[in-house]
Amino acid sequence: MSPSNIRWQPTCSLEMLRLRSRAMQAVRQFFDARQYLEVDTPCVSQETVVDAWLEPPQLSSTDRTRYLQTSPEALMKRLLAAGSGSIWQAARVFRNDESGQRHNFEFTMLEWYGVNTTWRQQIQVTEELIRNIFTALQDHLPDDLKLQRERAFRVTTYSEAFQRTLNCDPHSCPDEVLHQLAVTHTSATAATLQHATRDDLLNLLLGFVIEPRLGQTNGKAHPEFLCDYPASQAALATIETVSKGTRSYEVAKRFELYIHGTELCNGYQELQDPEELHRRDQQANCRRQQDQRSVLPGAPRLIAAMQHGFPACSGVALGFDRLMMLATGTNTIAEVLPFAADHA
Repeated sequence: MSPSNIRWQPTCSLEMLRLRSRAMQAVRQFFDARQYLEVDTPCVSQETVVDAWLEPPQLSSTDRTRYLQTSPEALMKRLLAAGSGSIWQAARVFRNDESGQRHNFEFTMLEWYGVNTTWRQQIQVTEELIRNIFTALQDHLPDDLKLQRERAFRVTTYSEAFQRTLNCDPHSCPDEVLHQLAVTHTSATAATLQHATRDDLLNLLLGFVIEPRLGQTNGKAHPEFLCDYPASQAALATIETVSKGTRSYEVAKRFELYIHGTELCNGYQELQDPEELHRRDQQANCRRQQDQRSVLPGAPRLIAAMQHGFPACSGVALGFDRLMMLATGTNTIAEVLPFAADHA
């Protein structure tokens, strides 16, 4: 290909670059006002938090394998263990096998941890941050994202969302019923679901049936937090017992935010027990092996840091580029990135 035929221009407009800058200024002002320290952790590490479904890109050299980080979580938590206090950063993160309208191999994640805050307090922090960013971009917001101050974001439990859409309780519904719901409401067949676990079925129903309806009312944006996920989906969140009537069950202290069916963030009441972290890493690696994925090393330095002492805190990871898509009414992530993966 001759140089004259090579597309070198950015995939987003110059105006979008200015809007990204304005939004990031709003983010910095927001966290500065709350005395969160901005940090900058490495994109590459010998370690990586184990996730059963996320694939960190590998960088191989003669002496060892290193990983592009899918999240700055492990490194930020080591700073928390060292006594940093509340921190945040705009991190460049990477995920293999993720491309499409709302996915890019490399993207910007806003991640923050509030020491001595609860996940419920971080729901309020997240709402205030979103409102601040939207205010900074108000001249470019789609009309239905010009949020009314008196209309708070909704908080919906995982159970309420399933009952509202599928008339079933995800914490007690038999596996056979979930299986039939998946066959009825998604493109999956009984044959393709033959080896599906309970969490596979719940994730399928959530992703294809429930999520598209979240964060909107009558077709207009109404941001909505989803919380109280099944304990089996806790990731690195703590677990609590919920009692309803004569029965009780365990749920994860975590939440996600949706606007117009788009997931924007994950928030956790962070796990403090290093032994439990090690157990969950092993559990996630077992699932990866079952799915014929590579075993990941985990984050032994994080475990050592937690053994030293880890503060009570809650954390949130928010996709900045997805938020920019919503805030500017664009259809693809390439339109809000200086250079999307195919043109980088």
